[in-house]
Amino acid sequence: MEPDFKEGDQVLLVGKNAVEVKLTEEFSRKHPVFPVSLVKHYFQTEEVKKIIGARKIRLNGRDQRQYLVRFQHQTADKDKWLAEDAIPDGNLHLRRFRASRRTEQSHQ
Repeated sequence: MEPDFKEGDQVLLVGKNAVEVKLTEEFSRKHPVFPVSLVKHYFQTEEVKKIIGARKIRLNGRDQRQYLVRFQHQTADKDKWLAEDAIPDGNLHLRRFRASRRTEQSHQ
């Protein structure tokens, strides 16, 4: 069975059936090579650059506010609409977004 890792995935392939991983100090005495069958894809938490928009949608019969989030090192086509509780460090970014909207409205 071929591993389904592709270009851009951050793994060190030792062969067709093994990967080498960087172990923490706690496990430093263990052998760092594992079979690919034990390896799962790791999805790094994306770092928010800024919130650039807001909208209300109806979801399951309830109004929900979503925010258009731009991530660090990503282009606009990778922006995502996320609920407030799904935004990494949401409180900080939402305060900045709301403050920028108040500033824009006061200049009109």
